[in-house]
Amino acid sequence: MVKRYLVTTALEETWPEENIPVLFLGEWCRLYDRKAVWEARDAVVAPYHWDNREKLHQDYEYIQCLYEELLVELVENLNTLHDVNHSVRYWRIIVGPWLSYFIQMLFDRWFMLRQVIHDHNIVGVRVLIGSDYRFVPNNFDDFESLYVCDVWNEMIYAQLLALTSLPIEYVDAVVPQPDKDNLRLNNKVKRTLLRFTSDTLNNFVKEDESVFISSYLKIKQDLLLQFKLGQVPKIWQKIATPKIELDTNMRKWNNIKPENVDDFLEIVRSLIPMHIPLVYLEGYQKVLTLTSELHWPKRPNVIFTSNSFSSDDTFKVWAAEKVELGTPLVLGQHGGHYGIGKWDSTEDHQIAICDHFLSWGWETKGQKKITPIGNLKGFGTRGVWDKQGFALLIENSVPRFSYRMYSVPVAGQLLEYFEYQYRFVEALPQMLRDQVIVRLYPSDYGWSLKRRWRDRFPMLQLDDGRRSVASLIMKSRLCISTYNATTYLESMSQNIPTLIFWNLKHWELRDSAFPYIEKLKAVGILHETPESAAKQMTLVWNDVSSWWESQEVQSVRKEFCGRYAHIPEKPLDVMAKLFSEIKVGLNI
Repeated sequence: MVKRYLVTTALEETWPEENIPVLFLGEWCRLYDRKAVWEARDAVVAPYHWDNREKLHQDYEYIQCLYEELLVELVENLNTLHDVNHSVRYWRIIVGPWLSYFIQMLFDRWFMLRQVIHDHNIVGVRVLIGSDYRFVPNNFDDFESLYVCDVWNEMIYAQLLALTSLPIEYVDAVVPQPDKDNLRLNNKVKRTLLRFTSDTLNNFVKEDESVFISSYLKIKQDLLLQFKLGQVPKIWQKIATPKIELDTNMRKWNNIKPENVDDFLEIVRSLIPMHIPLVYLEGYQKVLTLTSELHWPKRPNVIFTSNSFSSDDTFKVWAAEKVELGTPLVLGQHGGHYGIGKWDSTEDHQIAICDHFLSWGWETKGQKKITPIGNLKGFGTRGVWDKQGFALLIENSVPRFSYRMYSVPVAGQLLEYFEYQYRFVEALPQMLRDQVIVRLYPSDYGWSLKRRWRDRFPMLQLDDGRRSVASLIMKSRLCISTYNATTYLESMSQNIPTLIFWNLKHWELRDSAFPYIEKLKAVGILHETPESAAKQMTLVWNDVSSWWESQEVQSVRKEFCGRYAHIPEKPLDVMAKLFSEIKVGLNI
């Protein structure tokens, strides 16, 4: 067996000399822009453990059980450290999203190291010199900017490698810091205007009124719904958490260091105090004080959100406090994939913390919390498309490193996803290729998406993802969706001609979705291969309307949308009735 140096990330400062054989831990090490560098080396890539998708699902179920155990332990520690006595649900609302992500990511990094150490003859590894506390996130937003970066992942690998017997060489190098200010200027301007409007309206707050924040409704729809509920409409905005200073003395509640890399449970226990965001530990009292000073209702009768349950830490602390006092927490479905994908940790978390979960149309047998309400993003929206427009190929992307567990391509599996896209374009006649615009995913995550497409199809029209999907759809005659998420649900609910192709090996579906998916396949909407989708596009292109508006296609579309992207005839009346019932404590 060839002796090789282990490389854990794309940070070339940790790579050995050029003449030394290398084992790349995963495809995340091989940046496309640096292809000439890594192709010139004697290197192999370790097989990825979650290429076995059955193992991925089994690991998800194991990790979910482990999460519940560790959450209870963390609750005990946080209650002790903060001298409070809050419930598991209280802390699940606040710290649950971070803990769930962290355990899932750590398991992946841990298992890969353990596997390659067992299967390969590794003679050494280089890691960067640095404090174990150098990348403690301030809040969940901060955490999201860290876990996609090589420097954070290199640190995690280094901490795990310290538990092994591998020879470690410590390197003192200057590397780029994570970019945490990635909010686009137009979004900043928009939020500033919303904040001004919000501050003006919120001068009329009553102590017991409902709070609707990041509801997924259009602003006009959100305000009208509040008006229907008999309150002065408000625009509740995300409130930034304060910047907190690290105090390592608060992070020593578990000083037991695991003896080796095989004991995952003990490894997680030891690393949680080192990585838990500052706002949950050192800054908890400050955030609690901040929430008490907000001009928000002191005794809200309902709290409703579709987005703020995860990364809005100020909201989460405020909501947890109110929930403990008896306020019902209502959560709306956070985009697509829910109810269709085989597993989804975020869906599980939302249902666990809420009193009522509003789905876009689907139900789960035996789960009484779920109430089908409809596609919130589609309320008040009119579908517009151009019968003589172009074909819009909508692309997806995920971080190079695994980050949370749901049935989508993970890490290097995205390369297979990219290949599916190229195969679709290649299968089109040249005349139709010229009619395609590829809408790149707004976040690149280091995949070099634009360059990959340019190298493969130099003349293809590309959109960099800055324009909204809706504005592009208005100029399209065919919306082509390539992943199981929000976009195709929106286009189909608005009756916009939609073509879908997925690799179902990576986009696993729950059993209840299969009858609906099979009907989409039967009428040519959904395809399992890119070649089949390209053939369908070629067949209908000159008269998309005749195909899409046929009785057969429309019948299937309506049935599918009724289940997964429903638009009620009077959606705001339906929602107002529902919230009125929740406020008075009726069982729904």
